[in-house]
Amino acid sequence: VYEERLDKEIGVIRRVGFSGYFLIVWDFIRYAREIKVPVGPGRGSAAGSLVAYSMRITDIDPIEYDLIFERFLNEERISPPDIDIDFCERRRGEVIEYVTRKYGRDNVAQIITFGTMLARAAIRDVGRVLGHSYGDVDRVAKAIPNQLGIKLEEALTMAPALREMRDGDPKVKKLLDLAEQLEGVARNASTHAAGVVISREPLTELMPLQHATNSDGLMTQYEMH
Repeated sequence: VYEERLDKEIGVIRRVGFSGYFLIVWDFIRYAREIKVPVGPGRGSAAGSLVAYSMRITDIDPIEYDLIFERFLNEERISPPDIDIDFCERRRGEVIEYVTRKYGRDNVAQIITFGTMLARAAIRDVGRVLGHSYGDVDRVAKAIPNQLGIKLEEALTMAPALREMRDGDPKVKKLLDLAEQLEGVARNASTHAAGVVISREPLTELMPLQHATNSDGLMTQYEMH
């Protein structure tokens, strides 16, 4: 059973062109274990791969637990396979440094993530620039309903108190109009918690880069998508 399943999986992996991907992942997991960095046993659809289990990318026998390889990779799937890997948070930088040394500092970068301006932050920033008192701005910001990712347009529909402030005070109306224009604008950049790009050619040929915020390495200026 194991031999038949292994042959089938290897055939699919070769046909869809992901042999190199498996070998890259195997190599940095092997290195992590070699230097005693704790590595998770594997999770998600990758745990259904006998190839991953045989290479010790995962520690879960998919046949014993009746897990399905096709959930992880099949020839009809458009997107590449996704192997979720958990390293010790304190030592994951050592694994990234190994990958950087192996493939070259010009070929490896962490991924940027952008913090965008949400409704309350936009109101507070605009109020500060307009020179409004903290108390006045805070009163408007706190009138925004406490709902994750809420937009100002939605807040005005949901919160009568906010509408009353806008309709009764031209200063508040101007504050809200300007804040609405700034919603969704990138406010700060940081490093994605997990994403690392490895390229066969220098990344400067493919995308803009910048220095990473928490290391001396590189960071893409495109976010993960």
